[in-house]
Amino acid sequence: MSDPTAEKPKDTDESEPSFEPLGSPTLWPSPTRSDPEGHFTAEGLYVDTTFPLDEQLAPEVEWKRPKEICSAPQFIIDGATRMDVCQGILSDCWFLSAIASLSLHPSLMRHVVPSGQSFQDGYNGSFKFRFWQYGEWKEVKIDDRLPTQRDQLIYLRSSQTNEFWSSLLEKAYAKLKGGYRALNMGFSHEAMADMTGGVTEVLKIPRNLAAFLKPLLLKGALINCANSQGPLEQKNEFGILFKHAYAVTGLEQVQTKNGPVELVRVHNPWGKTEWEGPWSDQNGSEWNLVSAEEQRRLKRVNRDDGEFWMTLSDFRQNFDLMEVCHLSDDTLSEGGVTERPWHVTVHHGNWTPNLSAGGPSKGGWFWQNPQFHLTLLEEDDDPTDPELTCSFLVALMQKHQRLKGVHLAIGLDIYEAHTGQNYLSTLDLSLLRPVLSTEGHVPHREVVIRGRLAPGRYIIIPSTLETNQAGEFLLRVLTEKGNNAEPSDRPSSEKVLKEQLFKKHCNKKSLCRPLELYNLLTEAIAGGALAGAEKKLCLEHCKSFVVLMDNQGLAQLDWYTFLVLWNKFTKWTEIFVKFDKNKSHALDYREIVPAMQAAGLEVDDFILQLVSLRYTEPDMTISYPGFLYLLTKMDSMLLKFQALDMVGMGVISVNCRQWLQMTMYN
Repeated sequence: MSDPTAEKPKDTDESEPSFEPLGSPTLWPSPTRSDPEGHFTAEGLYVDTTFPLDEQLAPEVEWKRPKEICSAPQFIIDGATRMDVCQGILSDCWFLSAIASLSLHPSLMRHVVPSGQSFQDGYNGSFKFRFWQYGEWKEVKIDDRLPTQRDQLIYLRSSQTNEFWSSLLEKAYAKLKGGYRALNMGFSHEAMADMTGGVTEVLKIPRNLAAFLKPLLLKGALINCANSQGPLEQKNEFGILFKHAYAVTGLEQVQTKNGPVELVRVHNPWGKTEWEGPWSDQNGSEWNLVSAEEQRRLKRVNRDDGEFWMTLSDFRQNFDLMEVCHLSDDTLSEGGVTERPWHVTVHHGNWTPNLSAGGPSKGGWFWQNPQFHLTLLEEDDDPTDPELTCSFLVALMQKHQRLKGVHLAIGLDIYEAHTGQNYLSTLDLSLLRPVLSTEGHVPHREVVIRGRLAPGRYIIIPSTLETNQAGEFLLRVLTEKGNNAEPSDRPSSEKVLKEQLFKKHCNKKSLCRPLELYNLLTEAIAGGALAGAEKKLCLEHCKSFVVLMDNQGLAQLDWYTFLVLWNKFTKWTEIFVKFDKNKSHALDYREIVPAMQAAGLEVDDFILQLVSLRYTEPDMTISYPGFLYLLTKMDSMLLKFQALDMVGMGVISVNCRQWLQMTMYN
């Protein structure tokens, strides 16, 4: 009963809320001894006073312990399996389908549902479960009181009436999220991540479904599917429910009397209501062509238990969305996996305003975002792939935002880097385009890029939609074999780079004169994306840069004035790169006007004629240093004019001394 295309209305995601118990006092006996999360009754049974009860549930329901529901309750009977998951009246099929997928991996199930718990030895009315939250496993303790009506569980239950692990797991997850009502509507991929620590993604059904599913299942991925096209949980003509989460639990080549057929196994967390088309339990005459031995190999059971088989073509026609949870070697150690799972690298990071929160790539501060370098060395062992490529996933998850009520729009960009290059400067980024990106910025908990690239070095940049948005994030990179990802060994911000250059070239008084600025800019340009353009830089340019910025008439720049000049150059460099279409490090005559307009300078034919006569090369182009010189001159002179035009009339009056200063010094 969930919509895979809609956000969950309520989800706190992080720490356990502290709520006082609600409902009839007779359901909550007076405590006799205390516990950090609750109390114990006179009978020595645990009562969780922090569980967020829903006022709407009382007094319509009774909270009963399993021993009050049946005579011989069991925590787990014959192992925790997908058949122990049957949905109740709560709209949380998205969570139940994740449990069904999880049950395929005993090691993961034991991690979430710790063994050694029972209603016999050591029973005191409490049970513990574990969930993954932002890189850490969190233990959630609950009491075993479950909501009932007429002595029947109203929410998740097992197909066996005396088995309760799945019902208690649902209650523990409800506590983590803020109560049972928080489980109404949600995303299977988020639940799968919370129970595995895996990287999840949502995608459309691929055309080559078998080639897509097989390696995922071999690597132990959890896979859910849904049909998002029709009215909520109404059936289509073949019994498939719209906007309802199913679990994909297997892919097999079935031997029939007419030859092999590839089938996919699907599970409905309701524990009933199955596919009614070809190969179905109800109408599937095709099974008559399969031997009893082959059906036993597939563990096929002919009853309405929620599990069914269908062909790949029928699957594509009846489902349009898939949610995949990729597991890594730090969480998956067994469970039928025949291929080595992903290797994961985890990084915790922050977007800090004015330091590491540079916003989107189209903004002027993108370089401030944290950067991570990805090294791909060993190609995939895929004989069907004609290209030598390396597979990987990059996942960016924002942390703790839902608890704060803030949903940042987040995104990822991946750039190619040169050998030995661990950091992309603002000049590099102005020249490069990402090789892979998310589709814009979205306010999701996690965004994922799954790709294949040639061996080499790459830079990963996580960002927010707006500049200077504060937030914490978790970056995970899943790679195969020896490939790896690490934080970039770079200055914490470009200001450090500026400071290093300034201290290197300024004089002992921490002042920068024209010759020193010439040496500084020559090094900066030669070491960046516009390398070679420094050959057009001359000392005369630097004399103008200094005196146009100098307000004291000393022909030197202090650190703060230099910083203003550098920031101007950064902005104008991005404009120059944008309009230098042929990447010649020079602007053609037709590119000059739009470039100046982009810098906020309006140019008429008269000014353009002056520019062409005074600032262009013999071939009527403007070099990169010449462009900086032109814009510095115009920007400075306009600012000086505005300062003298105190009444805003567009006319100024200067004396002889002022005139000589402007014409001779500037």
